[in-house]
Amino acid sequence: MKSIGIYKPEPVETPGLFTQIDADTPTATGRDILVRVKGVAVNPVDFKVRKGRAEEGKFTVLGWDAAGVVEAVGEDVSLFRPGDEVWYAGDITRPGSNSEFQLVDERIVALKPKSLNFADAAALPLTTITAWEAMFDRLLIDRTATDANADKTILIIGGAGGVGSIAIQLAKSAGLNVIATASRPETIDWVKNLGSDGVINHHKPLADELAAQKIENVDYIFCTSETDQYFDVMTEIIAPQGRIVTITEASEDHDVDLLKSKSASFSYEFMFTRSMFETPDMIEQHKLLSAVAQLVDEGVIKNTANESFGPLTPESLQKAHAFLESGKAIGKITFDGLGA
Repeated sequence: MKSIGIYKPEPVETPGLFTQIDADTPTATGRDILVRVKGVAVNPVDFKVRKGRAEEGKFTVLGWDAAGVVEAVGEDVSLFRPGDEVWYAGDITRPGSNSEFQLVDERIVALKPKSLNFADAAALPLTTITAWEAMFDRLLIDRTATDANADKTILIIGGAGGVGSIAIQLAKSAGLNVIATASRPETIDWVKNLGSDGVINHHKPLADELAAQKIENVDYIFCTSETDQYFDVMTEIIAPQGRIVTITEASEDHDVDLLKSKSASFSYEFMFTRSMFETPDMIEQHKLLSAVAQLVDEGVIKNTANESFGPLTPESLQKAHAFLESGKAIGKITFDGLGA
């Protein structure tokens, strides 16, 4: 099979950054399924691994968003059979989706939405899992309590990014009042079209921006951007007994005691936790992807793919990484499968 990867951590400007090789097609055993990859997407985790976590001298295949067709199944697989069309985000401890074929545990895979082609379907799994777990597992929002949630407000910092784009829609489907941050005319339009009730500028003081909309504090904060930049203001604007979740690492020391008087909580979301540690509830990712596939087919959730880079090649993948690192991407960047 063909695979695209790297041999060492390097900046995106490096000529010939990605290499395509011919490798042996893996065999599905146990609870693994072998997927013929027909659509992929890129995420910030791709360039974070590429720049700093790839092992020197070892061929590393990136890619943690995919859709494709089940080619073969392991002897313990019960959820899928060859020919099924599936979507998933994979496991950061295993080779990624920038290949013709990929092994993935059935517990983190679901049937893809019937209404989406493979490339568009690949735009959603990682961001969907991240947003779903952040809101419903970390912030403990009851997605079925739409009437009660109508009195609650969530602030989504970084609303036009991949995670923010799906978070807005999931929050609205749960009945929440949604405030998203965006600064450019095109990103403001994007978050409004996804259903955000209000938009504030993350380049300005968030407390002042909220006050201008007659909002003193918010019940939930979902930070998809820089934790270091927003930690202090999040402790200021969170409501008493509110909840904060972030998906980005902090490189600075922060005073969590700022949350004590409000009895507010702070947590992290990392969507690879379940697969990395093979937690007892690992199959929850299969369940949530199945639920979202239905929401997509019903028109409740819109596809967040916004840039197509065509067939996956070393050159197109390098261009996508550069665009994503620029911070100018809106929604998700997708590709057709390798060698398409």
